[in-house]
Amino acid sequence: MGDVAMKLEFIMSRLYTLHPKEATGQAAELFASIKTSIGMIPNTHVTIGSNSPAVLAGILAHDTALKSSSLSAQEIEAINLVVSETTGCSYCLAAHTALGKMAGFTLEQTKKLRTGRYDENFKLDALVHFAHELITTRGEVPDDTLAAIRAVGYNDTQIVEVMSAMGGIFLYNLINRVAAPALDFPKID
Repeated sequence: MGDVAMKLEFIMSRLYTLHPKEATGQAAELFASIKTSIGMIPNTHVTIGSNSPAVLAGILAHDTALKSSSLSAQEIEAINLVVSETTGCSYCLAAHTALGKMAGFTLEQTKKLRTGRYDENFKLDALVHFAHELITTRGEVPDDTLAAIRAVGYNDTQIVEVMSAMGGIFLYNLINRVAAPALDFPKID
């Protein structure tokens, strides 16, 4: 009965998900590293690592690379919020609202960032508008879109880093929209 109860409590995703205590090999190593780093193993990481430790390792390496980029934690979280709102990923919205608050935003500011407009800071406004335009349009980006983000001080290195941040959060969004892991961050509106 105890094993059955544990398994019933641990249904946390529409994709195969093992309990972190049952993980072996690379998945177990990654889960231990995540737990040591942030004190928990987010359900999205458990789902990804249960199915492809190699993909989880790649995602974590990308996350680490972004942290050492020229983008600030606030800029990365602003990107995460606007992309997650646009794709409709409720898991990432909850996670990145919490992380946005840790980066110094208020709850109200995280809500503004999600819209692709941010009237409190012209540089962040241009950033989230750029990200929103990239994620909602098709084809080549118009010259004036690129000129607008450069006009507020973003250089080409940073523009590439913005697109990298967008790609990273978009992958999380796709996985979470399919897997629908149980929310382990405070729910947001």
